[in-house]
Amino acid sequence: MYNEAGGIVYGSLVQARNIFGGVHFHEAASLPAPSQLPPRPRLIDREAAIAELDALREDATDVPVTALITGSVGVGKTVLSLSWAHMIRSHYPDGQLYAELRGHSDGDPASPQEVLGDFLHALGIPAELIPGEPAQRAALYRTVTQDQRLLVVLDDAFTAAQVRPLLPASPGSITVVTSRYRLASLVAQGARGVYVDRFDAAASLALLRDALGSDRLDRQLEAAAELVELCMRLPLALSVAAARLAGRPSWPLRAMVTALAEEQQTLTIGDDVALRSALDLSYRALHPDAARLYRLLGLVPGNTFGGDATAALADISRMEARRLLGELTDANLLTDISDGRYRFHHALVRLHAAQLVTAEDQREAREGAEGRLLAWYLATAARAERQLRPYRTGLPRDAEPPPAEPTDFGGPQDALGWLASERANLSAAVTLAHARGREVTSWQLADAMWALFLYMGHHVERVGVEETGLAAARAAGDAYAEAKMLNRLGLSLNDLGRYDDAVARFDEALEIWRRLGERGREAGSLRRLGLVAAGRGDHDAAIARFTASIAMYRELGADRKAALGLTDLAGVLVAQGRGPDAVIHLEQARGLLRGVDDPYNRARVGILLGYAQIDHEQADRELRSALEIMSQLGSSVGRAAALEGLGELAERTGRPEEAYHCYEMALEVLGEAESATYLRLRGRLDHLT
Repeated sequence: MYNEAGGIVYGSLVQARNIFGGVHFHEAASLPAPSQLPPRPRLIDREAAIAELDALREDATDVPVTALITGSVGVGKTVLSLSWAHMIRSHYPDGQLYAELRGHSDGDPASPQEVLGDFLHALGIPAELIPGEPAQRAALYRTVTQDQRLLVVLDDAFTAAQVRPLLPASPGSITVVTSRYRLASLVAQGARGVYVDRFDAAASLALLRDALGSDRLDRQLEAAAELVELCMRLPLALSVAAARLAGRPSWPLRAMVTALAEEQQTLTIGDDVALRSALDLSYRALHPDAARLYRLLGLVPGNTFGGDATAALADISRMEARRLLGELTDANLLTDISDGRYRFHHALVRLHAAQLVTAEDQREAREGAEGRLLAWYLATAARAERQLRPYRTGLPRDAEPPPAEPTDFGGPQDALGWLASERANLSAAVTLAHARGREVTSWQLADAMWALFLYMGHHVERVGVEETGLAAARAAGDAYAEAKMLNRLGLSLNDLGRYDDAVARFDEALEIWRRLGERGREAGSLRRLGLVAAGRGDHDAAIARFTASIAMYRELGADRKAALGLTDLAGVLVAQGRGPDAVIHLEQARGLLRGVDDPYNRARVGILLGYAQIDHEQADRELRSALEIMSQLGSSVGRAAALEGLGELAERTGRPEEAYHCYEMALEVLGEAESATYLRLRGRLDHLT
């Protein structure tokens, strides 16, 4: 008789030809359910993440649940996963399995085959019955776990393929996976993602208090708050700092703060092995083209970047840029924020990229990348400017060669939206260009940002940008550019109420224009000096300046600029209570602007007519029409001016509550506490109160 057992058998098996009498089995005592979780760590904060994980577990009771905890290096993914696993372990009586998948260790990542062998052995399968083939091990694991309620924790996964064979099959089980990567294919198969970010300030201080004690921390709270920011509120960096301080109980926190501020590297990138090695391992796991882009992004002067800017920086197509940005995002080195824009996950990662590009890329390559990015910023800002100020021609924006793939806009609103979203980056680019000796690029970028400042304000930032632009123009030895930037800076200072400083800049510009024989520009400086006089309340001087500039503009045939002068003159007449006289000048200005593609200044005329008109219904129509235009243009400055006019009209006609509401809306739209307009609106509200 032939007797054979085929396949994989676990448990008791008898193979016999003839049996006489009884057969008795003497089994060893049953193994306890596996309990492999490492000790429960101390968890600070993370209530929101715990609640999200709890909801995930409760929402899915009839299917296996996979929770994917992702986040950058050092944010506490492992601490969160283990803490939560200990919280819920009693719900999984058939065991808790744990594996460190070594996705970012010095050696190779753990193979699924290796981990399956350990899991099967922990579940009671004798080593001699565990098959060697990966597919057979995975099949046996599914069979063994089919009816068991298991909790499985897979820490530091590298790929979805590494995780997939380790997922238990039973509906009552749950798997917790941590990874720096988002493992999109795992999510597509039903895994639920929980993203972990760095601490806020309160949680950071709580971590330090837990490690150092309340007495020590409360005595040095200011230094502790600075330490938190120097560690970028990153739990791992804070833990390293706390460990060093705990080992030196007499060392003041201020000493560590001073050391960190001076070194700029301790606990972030330089000598801290844990953080540096972790980021290095993430970097080395990238494909070469993604690694190159990661390094180059360390050169970006601002905090965010989109696909178009990235393509210019790396000299690649937009499609390739988007693909690589996605790869870096999946590696949790970048975070996608909105509208196709990205940023480094935190400053630590940015510093890491910046150090790598300095160490690994030649100076020529770095300079070339910066030059391409600055050229893209300049060309795109110029295109946006042309959308917003089409009446201006011949603007010098030729410092850099245009990008291979320029960015276009569908209309003024798109252009203004782009300028607003890129404001911080453009400001940083002005500074970078000046620092790199690209002076023409620097002042031309600063000048191209004028459309943004005209529509949106940002007065304090304007001063910084224009001071850098002025320094760049002077370094370039370009008197024309110098005078332009003096005019720009003077307007910003005037809007902030710094009248003496504004006059000094306009006088300097006026001297240069006269030396260069630029009559039209000379008239512009006279008009700007009139604006300062009007702001100071010196109406006679303002009228004299405006009248002189209007005469020069008319002599030169500059109708649009003459209209602007007439508008400014009317503003002074309104302030003097000479509404009918102001209406005459405003109607002239409206006529001169009728054929000009300048809706912003046509709306300005309407706002002043709202102040000047004796007929209240006509004034209301003018102001509401202007408000609609300013809203369509997206100009916060223009909207605030129209709302202030409506408030003034309501106040004039005995409607104080409506006036108060309009002034409040204007303040909300303006959003700047530094400008003279803001202070005036506050005064109006205080008066009504």
